[in-house]
Amino acid sequence: MPKLVPLKTNTPWFRIEPSEADWKKEDPLELARILEQLMLVRKFEERILELWQAGCVHGPAHASIGQEGGAIAAISMLGSGDKINGTHRAHHQFLSRFLYHEMPEGYDPRGSDFPAAMQDTVYRSMAEIMGLSPGYCGGRGGSMHMRRDEAGVLGTNAIVGGNPPQATGYALADKMLDTGNITVTFFGDGAMQNGAAYESMNLAAIYDLPMVFIVENNLYGVSTHVSEATREARLSARGQGLAVPSLEVDGMNVMAMRKGMEWALKQIREDKGPVLIECQTYRYFHQNGPIAGSAFGYREKSEEAEWRKRDPYITLPQKLLALGVVNKKSLAEIEQKASDSVKAASAALTETEPQSNQLRIIPALWPDPGSVDSGIRGDLSELAGERMIDVEDIDPAEAKTIKFVEAMAAVQLRAMERDERVIIMGEDVHHLNGGTVGGTKGIVERFPDRLLGTPIAENGFTGMGLGAAINGLRPIIEIMYADFCLVAADQLFNQIAKVRHMFGGTSTVPLIVRIRAAGGHGYGSQHSMDPSGLFALWPGWRVIVPTTPFDYIGLFNSAINCDDPVVIIETQTLFQEEGQVPANDLDYCIPFGKARIVRPGSACTILASGHMAQHSIAAAEQCGIDAEVIDPRTVDPESLDWQTIGDSVKRTNRLLVAEQTARGPSLGAHIVQEGQERLFDYLDHQILRVTGSQSAPVVSRILEQAALAGVEEVVTGLTALMRGSAQEAAE
Repeated sequence: MPKLVPLKTNTPWFRIEPSEADWKKEDPLELARILEQLMLVRKFEERILELWQAGCVHGPAHASIGQEGGAIAAISMLGSGDKINGTHRAHHQFLSRFLYHEMPEGYDPRGSDFPAAMQDTVYRSMAEIMGLSPGYCGGRGGSMHMRRDEAGVLGTNAIVGGNPPQATGYALADKMLDTGNITVTFFGDGAMQNGAAYESMNLAAIYDLPMVFIVENNLYGVSTHVSEATREARLSARGQGLAVPSLEVDGMNVMAMRKGMEWALKQIREDKGPVLIECQTYRYFHQNGPIAGSAFGYREKSEEAEWRKRDPYITLPQKLLALGVVNKKSLAEIEQKASDSVKAASAALTETEPQSNQLRIIPALWPDPGSVDSGIRGDLSELAGERMIDVEDIDPAEAKTIKFVEAMAAVQLRAMERDERVIIMGEDVHHLNGGTVGGTKGIVERFPDRLLGTPIAENGFTGMGLGAAINGLRPIIEIMYADFCLVAADQLFNQIAKVRHMFGGTSTVPLIVRIRAAGGHGYGSQHSMDPSGLFALWPGWRVIVPTTPFDYIGLFNSAINCDDPVVIIETQTLFQEEGQVPANDLDYCIPFGKARIVRPGSACTILASGHMAQHSIAAAEQCGIDAEVIDPRTVDPESLDWQTIGDSVKRTNRLLVAEQTARGPSLGAHIVQEGQERLFDYLDHQILRVTGSQSAPVVSRILEQAALAGVEEVVTGLTALMRGSAQEAAE
């Protein structure tokens, strides 16, 4: 029989239990403040549920009633520059953080009036949950998406597991910028079973990030008990496998959480981060609304009753009375002030409907419907001072010839030289002499600390990039193959693409995602897609497809200076292609939305980007048709250069849209539809579309060639487009 040798870990893992001495040593003022916040948050949430029942809250109202104490105690330990984010159930977290942000120095709730700035926080938080214009996000975020940068709340999140990756980015930025700030990310037991939580903790551990992961284990993910969702229900055990020091804490005991956070902050200062805290708590109501979970049959009334006995709203006042922190008079006054604050906020937002007892929102507080699309992305005013040139402006005497892939590496290196906020992250970017294709060549020797070779965790590191962009850096995220962006789809499309608009349209998201489109190189169905059409579905993205080394440099510089998220589609077939660039100038820009005519012509117009621009020129030459070929360069629908396209079609009266990729996910259908709407009066023929087949490319060379469009497919499209034109000319 083999000998089984027990393995041990040196990663700290404790349950923290405060003593009576801890209570007595605590600053009475801090305890009084926590008490006031607990009462205020509870009454705030109870009023939100009443407003929800009255029809004044549109959509869900995820109350945190029962689990407020632990979060408030944790937030009470944070400094002014520290950051938090949370999930869909975050009323207690953001309201507490906002209140601490506005709290006057020396404020004592015992005997003091409630400060006007704190009252405004209650009012604006309630307005946001109700979807009204005085809210912090103008009503767009509602109950689940709250953000207020100056208070350190960089975004709550409705996607389970969506927020921890972004929190790693906040912490990464603070570490790189040496601010000394920490990040706390709150999420639930349901999110702990999600891969995003694992990826985030692993990334935080790899990079020693100053952050605390607080999993609020309220036992139920909607109606599924934690024991049904995982074999190891001690969620703090998750930290052991990732070398993340971990604590188990009674989340109904504010002192336990205060001491837990004290330990975590000391651990981060002395031994680097991160730290995991399992906050064992309970929500008294169902997932959404004011009805107990037992009414739905997934938990017992007796269980709810036992947890009710431990309610911090009951136990904390009793404890503070016993300690002499408050007396019955001051306790009653604090509770009354909390009640008055919530009533005043509600009264300022609602009224009784005329000739009715029905409560309604004051109509003047609704957002303007005309603003529905504002803030999806910026106006590019940040690029106003940049030097814009095009290839025709190059002095041949001061030009040199370089490969496309060399331009990729050179301009990224130059961006890092210009701006210390620029970082690059992705799989293998720091090895192999420039990553898997050479796109980061020469950077590791110059900026090793700003070139982050990540684990294979696209969703995690893409979310980390988003968080870093929100918190002061300008990240470049490399996704090795286009198909892998589907692994990161939550962060790319639910998060990055929506975050600016969702949080009121005033924030910026300055990041670049670089994606290789490798069709035609035998990589098969899961490594060969062109994602242009996918990204174009979300108007928050700017999508650029460079075709030459010159275009890559100029478009990249516009992207790195842009305050919107930009995806660069890098066509692998072009990597070894050469082109001229200025010999001593890597700082010029090319404007978004400016197409380039790469082949003048008069018979018809072809719109093609990437490698298809070359195929289209070859096709025109092969079939002897004087086609004008336009490379759009920026291909998202909001940036297409319809002026150049329209001017061409008004001369040629025919338009062909040519793409290499599979027909289903291609961008062309959208372009054709809009082209028909814009250019119908000038067309002598319906707009035609050339694409690949219905299938994704496979490994077999002959089948891959059949799946992707090339010169012959463009020739076929041109022939169909021009059919009848010779006869018309003769007549």
